[in-house]
Amino acid sequence: MKLRIVYDNEAKEGLESDWGFSCLIEAGKRILFDTGASGEILSRNMQRLGIRKEEIEIIVLSHEHWDHIGGLSAVLHQNVAVYVPGSFTKRTKKGIERKAAEVLEVSGPADIVPGVHTTGELGIGIKEQSLVLETKGGEGVVVLTGCAHPGLENILEAAKVFGELYGAVGGFHGFDKLKRLEELKMIVPCHCTVRKEEILRMYSEKAVRCEAGERIKI
Repeated sequence: MKLRIVYDNEAKEGLESDWGFSCLIEAGKRILFDTGASGEILSRNMQRLGIRKEEIEIIVLSHEHWDHIGGLSAVLHQNVAVYVPGSFTKRTKKGIERKAAEVLEVSGPADIVPGVHTTGELGIGIKEQSLVLETKGGEGVVVLTGCAHPGLENILEAAKVFGELYGAVGGFHGFDKLKRLEELKMIVPCHCTVRKEEILRMYSEKAVRCEAGERIKI
């Protein structure tokens, strides 16, 4: 399984950085997780990475904040299925339904495609879903988060129903229990991770700097 960071606060040369997050997952089907804040920036980054929106078969949205769904209109098309937490507003869901093939509301843990699962909607205040990705060699699962508003530790715990934890990729928000990351073999803090630099220093042997254009194999 391959991941490609498409949208992030940092970017490799030739790509644009912006506040937001989007990641392409290649797992038999092409899945886009979140869409960043700007459709224009998302489209330009996708073009430079050789990603056509028509090739995206599934879109998964973590939560309804603008920096994760702002670019949605740039990638919707009539053949794409969109997975959204059930807490999304009716207005947002209806807007997606007009342009997508199917809108699927997520509540509890579920399979998206073989090897790719959703934690289901987590959290009390800001509700959010994360993805759980099975590693190719069967070493465990990698958690892919949007902002981790429900708490990264809670998301990791929820992911354990799908297998032993191997890694975490995405926004960790204000997560500060950094010693809990010791059990992971892969750490890729992105987007809104408040203690990103500290995590990169603390786990320099297994942490990867996240930026648009980064390739990750799992």
